[in-house]
Amino acid sequence: MKFHAPFIAISLVASLPAAEVPKIFAGLFEQDIPVKGQVGMVIPPKEINKYVAKVETAARKDTKWFREYSGNAKPGVPLPYDERLGLTKEEYNEYLVLWNQREFRPNEDVMLLLRQSAGGTWSITATGGASMLSTLRYNPKDDVFRSPNGDLKRSDDVKADAASILGEWTGLEWKFEEESELAKTKENIALGRLADNQFGLIVYNVLELSTEGKRMLDNRLVVRFALGKAGQIKDPNPSPAKPVLVKPAPAKPAPKKPVKPAPKK
Repeated sequence: MKFHAPFIAISLVASLPAAEVPKIFAGLFEQDIPVKGQVGMVIPPKEINKYVAKVETAARKDTKWFREYSGNAKPGVPLPYDERLGLTKEEYNEYLVLWNQREFRPNEDVMLLLRQSAGGTWSITATGGASMLSTLRYNPKDDVFRSPNGDLKRSDDVKADAASILGEWTGLEWKFEEESELAKTKENIALGRLADNQFGLIVYNVLELSTEGKRMLDNRLVVRFALGKAGQIKDPNPSPAKPVLVKPAPAKPAPKKPVKPAPKK
């Protein structure tokens, strides 16, 4: 993984003296140490699409029931079986088998860097597709993330089931919601780690709807990064190796020619 201009730009920002890292970042990041991450999404096998299509058809036939049924179900995991989903019990079981084969597919390598900002706030500076995270500032005093929209306040802790889209993971979440005469805005960020303790996660979403329900903004971001030393970037832009000057070995003196004795007179 190589980082050039974006990382250099971040590195040129003056660092504040080392401070105690807020507890929410403990075990995930260390101050001013870059971490390699990947932006991506979790995708099940394409064979699952035929079952999804059947459920969508059934939902359109009885939108009221489906809205109530899905609204009362546990979010982020497959809906419990009901014949009104448009699947037989056998098809539903086949759907679950395919769902359990989902995997995280990265589409971009990024760099994450935890920095202390002026005023005692903290930010995760990020490159590439994760750069939207850089607009957030965490205030440990109030335990809020501040974005251009407003303050994201602490919500319930994340305890995602193994059947959830991202798999089993735990973390902390902050949310913002505001409704005006023009639009409705929802924004949330969650930080945590997968159950295997090998990877950390950042999940960030911002949604803006018009009064008619039209999506004016819909940004969704999932960043996965290796925890501990495995994820740290020691030297993201290594300098080319300098040539080593080798001194030539001293020349061996030429062998002396034997001196012939002068002939006797």
